[in-house]
Amino acid sequence: MQWPRLITAMVTPFTENGELDEERAESLAHWLIEQGSEGLVVAGTTGESPTLTPDERERLFRAVRRGAPTATVLMGTGTNNTEHAREMSHQAAEWGADGVLLVTPYYNKPPQDGLFHHFVRITRDLPIPAMLYNVPGRTGVNLEARTVRRIIDASPNVIAIKEAGGTIQGFEQLREHCPDLTIYSGDDALFYPSLGLGTYGVVSVAAHVVGPEMARMIGAFVGGQGAEAQRLHLMLAPLFRDLFSWPNPIPVKWLLNHIGVPVGPVRLPLVFPEDQTALNRLADEFESIRASRSSAAFLS
Repeated sequence: MQWPRLITAMVTPFTENGELDEERAESLAHWLIEQGSEGLVVAGTTGESPTLTPDERERLFRAVRRGAPTATVLMGTGTNNTEHAREMSHQAAEWGADGVLLVTPYYNKPPQDGLFHHFVRITRDLPIPAMLYNVPGRTGVNLEARTVRRIIDASPNVIAIKEAGGTIQGFEQLREHCPDLTIYSGDDALFYPSLGLGTYGVVSVAAHVVGPEMARMIGAFVGGQGAEAQRLHLMLAPLFRDLFSWPNPIPVKWLLNHIGVPVGPVRLPLVFPEDQTALNRLADEFESIRASRSSAAFLS
């Protein structure tokens, strides 16, 4: 099977008193699909998964499925506890998820052999496919391309990887060692540069607010319009940068609320910053992009 190219790592909406907002989750899922996303990751790290209870995870998934009944929905089920991650992955399958996203174990910093056994234990008998997620800047451990090769050889359920190592070399190494693996960029800023190396799609944060532009960039590249894809990337590059001016998902949640897509607060230990200079710059960048949507160049 092949998942879609543009998948949004969806934020989790909360009420002002910090409760899960199922109604807003349903509405947000529907809106994201209308804006160009073809798939969603629910309860990933952008969705503040460490703060969600088991009951909230299920309620969130069901709300998203109601809002986007025909979209591809992946459930974030990776943790640093192998058996817990395995249990949550099987639960996601029971709920009807189209797949799971498995981040590398954080904090305990396992060696490569430990990563191999961790992912194989979770996925080998899983009835739905899995996407690995490498993000060493947040987890403290890098999933090497040679280890990915071992994992996919041992577990056919692993069909993709979200690469967010922060360097183009990560994509090069994956393409060298895993030419048959579907690669997604987990970094909006590196998505366009990695397309030339065979990256298939993106698990995006920016698509919350620039879904039409992201979808158009993908379509332009796939359709052989390289100059147009590059133009769109360069237009979006400042926003990509400033979306990570504070730890994700603080900036994107702030911006969604700012533009009238209510998603509520972040949960502790995250907070919105008191000094919002960078966030105000982000809002200005978004307004510039939104204004360009009415131009002939965008509509053509």
